[in-house]
Amino acid sequence: MTAPTRRRPPLTARVIRDDAEALRTAAELAEEFRPGASGRDARRELPRAELDRLTATGLLAVTVPAEHGGADVSATTLAEVFRLLASADASLAQIPQSHFAYVNVLRQQGSPEQRAFFFAEVLAGRRFGNAQSEAGTKHLQDIRTRLTAAGAGSYRLTGVKNYSTGALFADWIPVLARADDDLLHVAYVPADAPGLTVTDDWDGMGQRTTASGTVELADVEVPAAHVVPHHLTFTGPQLHGAIAQLLHTAIDAGIAAGALAEAADFVRTRSRPWFESGYDTAAEDPLLIQRFGELALRHRAADALLATAARAVDAARVDLDDDSAAEASIAVAAAKAYAGSAALEIADALFEVSGTRAALGSLNLHRHWRDARTHTLHDPARWKIQHLGRYVLNGTRPPRHGLL
Repeated sequence: MTAPTRRRPPLTARVIRDDAEALRTAAELAEEFRPGASGRDARRELPRAELDRLTATGLLAVTVPAEHGGADVSATTLAEVFRLLASADASLAQIPQSHFAYVNVLRQQGSPEQRAFFFAEVLAGRRFGNAQSEAGTKHLQDIRTRLTAAGAGSYRLTGVKNYSTGALFADWIPVLARADDDLLHVAYVPADAPGLTVTDDWDGMGQRTTASGTVELADVEVPAAHVVPHHLTFTGPQLHGAIAQLLHTAIDAGIAAGALAEAADFVRTRSRPWFESGYDTAAEDPLLIQRFGELALRHRAADALLATAARAVDAARVDLDDDSAAEASIAVAAAKAYAGSAALEIADALFEVSGTRAALGSLNLHRHWRDARTHTLHDPARWKIQHLGRYVLNGTRPPRHGLL
């Protein structure tokens, strides 16, 4: 399915004023979205109405700087917003992850005019998508999409992007491309731009309703005023990677929370006790109680590492230098590696503690594991652990890139 070549009118989005309001709103939306999450996944029903509802609350604008009218919430608050949403619907929580990453690009490298224009768009309810990754290249950072100067203050974009989460629902699609100097830039392209096509061909076993499909760019014209020099982000201490990864960590922690809650509810309300236990209900079985205690430890540890990482990012934002940036990146890397494994273990153990009936396809309990397995493939935990080891043993700061 190809996206229509016409942008939707802006939603009437309220403006969230502070961290407390952002957290209340996220908690309310999580409860609102939770009942329909399984059905949306089973039918692969794209959450357009839910995403519009999320946008209208103003949550997608909470990182707009205060001087531009936003709440400018802390990383700690933003991580908790994502954790709450992912505990209800991991696909829905994944869709705006890139939105916040590219709001942050503008914060870091946008000109005053670019920040004023695009932050006003975000406050008005416009959404950013994502056209970043490419398939078939040598590695993740082998970006071959080209941004070619066309004269008269404009560029031309040509390339194909894959795994473009959020693009199908976007008003603006930030495109990562190399300019004539081979340096990385981000071009913010309106979704209805001539020559831009978004195809919903995502076929993932998990996160099925993110519409993480393909973006094709055929000689798309982009004014220079919509191009940001992203390569400058990595020439000094930076938090771009840490913030993006923090949100991925929050999604994993949310999946773990959602799977554990559903497992507990299933055992309390649907499971039969094992005949050898001698108890009337499964919830009284001491062996099940022990296993739930172990899983609760994993869940709580994931949440604690997420909170620690978010505080490290907030501290670095106040006093950014090589040391604080490194500590933030390492804290997030540790949390991401742990939360991903916790989400997988808990989503798998859901069946272990719930029994045969939990395997019924009609219950769709396997969506938690499918979501965790799919999302944790985003970038390998083994490299995060490698950087953690180098940092602890040899004091080696992690490299500056968008995945740390």
